[in-house]
Amino acid sequence: MRQLVLFVSIVSASSALAGVDPARLAVAGENAPAIRAFSEAAANEFGNPGVKAADFLIAGMPVRDLRSLTKEFLLENLRLAMQTRTEFPWSGKVSDELFLDSVLPYAQLDEPRDPWRAGFHKQCGGIVKDCKTATEAVQALNSVFFEQIKVKYGTKRKRANQSPKESIEQGVASCTGLSIILADACRSVGIPARVAGTAMWTQINGNHTWAEVWDGGWHFTGAAEPSAEGLDHGWFNDNASKAVAEDPVHAIWANTWTPGKDHFPLIWNLTDRSVFAVNVTHRYTSAHQNKAPAADRKTTTKIHLRVLDDSGQRLVARVELLDISKKSPQAVTTKAGTADLNDMPSIEVQPASEFILRVVLNGETRDFPIGGKEAGDTTLDLAWKNGAPVKSSQGK
Repeated sequence: MRQLVLFVSIVSASSALAGVDPARLAVAGENAPAIRAFSEAAANEFGNPGVKAADFLIAGMPVRDLRSLTKEFLLENLRLAMQTRTEFPWSGKVSDELFLDSVLPYAQLDEPRDPWRAGFHKQCGGIVKDCKTATEAVQALNSVFFEQIKVKYGTKRKRANQSPKESIEQGVASCTGLSIILADACRSVGIPARVAGTAMWTQINGNHTWAEVWDGGWHFTGAAEPSAEGLDHGWFNDNASKAVAEDPVHAIWANTWTPGKDHFPLIWNLTDRSVFAVNVTHRYTSAHQNKAPAADRKTTTKIHLRVLDDSGQRLVARVELLDISKKSPQAVTTKAGTADLNDMPSIEVQPASEFILRVVLNGETRDFPIGGKEAGDTTLDLAWKNGAPVKSSQGK
C-alpha cells in the first residue's frame, strides 16, 4: 500500500509539471511515462499551443489508447497536424477549437491506430495543391484519392471498422471504412473532418456512415461517392431527412474528441461507448419533417429495390413498374458492386395497390407480381430465379 501511495504521489508531482491530468495518467497505468513524455515533448517543441493540443488529445483518449500508444506515435501525429495550420489556403479559417477536435485527433472511431498521417499528408497534399477552398479540396480528394489507393466499397471486407492501412491492404472497405479514409485524408491537409452516421434508417433496414467536413459550416458527402452537384448531395439525402433526433437508434451522430455524455453507435460493438458523439440530426431534417405526424408524411408507398442472383449478390438490372394494362410508368436501374448496400433506387405506388415489377437482365425478362403494401417505405429484394419468365414476343 505504501508503494502504491508513493507511486501516485510521484505521478501527481510529475504531471503537474507536464500539464497532464493526474487522473488520466493513473488510468494509463504502466504507459503513464509515455503519455507524460509526449506532453513534455509537445510543450518543448510548440510551447503553449503544444501544451493545449497535448492536453486536449490526452483528455479525450479512450482507455485502450492511454494504455498503449507511444510517445513517438503521438508526437508525429501532433507535428504533422500542427504543420497544416499555415500550409493551405483554408488553414487560416480553421479555429483553434475546430483544429483540436477535428484535425488533430489520430482516429475517428475505434479503428486500429495506424500511423496514417505522414503518408496521407504527402499524397493528399499533392492532390489539393492547386485547390483554393476546403470544399474544392474535399471534392478533389473524394474523386481522386480512392482511385490512387485502389480502395472501393465491398461487402467482403474483413470488418466494418477497418483502419486506412487495413482497407488499403484489402482493396475494399465498408461505408464506415471509406468514411474513415476520407475524413483522415481531409485532416491530413488541415480540413476539419469527422465521420457521421446512423445506426438504423427509419424507412429501410440498414445503417450508414459518411463524412462531414468544415468549410464555413459543416457539410456532408458520401465517401468514395463524390457528387457532381457538390457537397450536401448524396443518394442518402432522403433517408437522412427522415431521421429522428430523439431516438438514438434513428438519430444521426458525428464523432467528436471532446468528452461528453453521448457516444457514436458502433453497430459492430454496441456495448462500446468509448467514441464520443454529437447529435447532428437537425442539420439533415426540416422543421416540417420533425413536427408533422408520421401519418401525414406517409401518403404513398415508397419501395426500395434490389435484384439478387442465386448466391444473394446484387445485380444491375432494369426494373419497370407495370400497371394493369402492362404500361411502364416508372423504370429504374438497380445497383451492385461498389455501390453501397443501401444505395437502392426506388419507385412509388399507391398504398394497397397491386402491381407487377418487370425485371430485364442480360436480354431476359421476368415478372414479379407484388401484393399491396402499406403507406410508407419498404425494401424489396427480388430474387432473379423466382421471377416468371416473359416470352420475347411480349416485349418489355
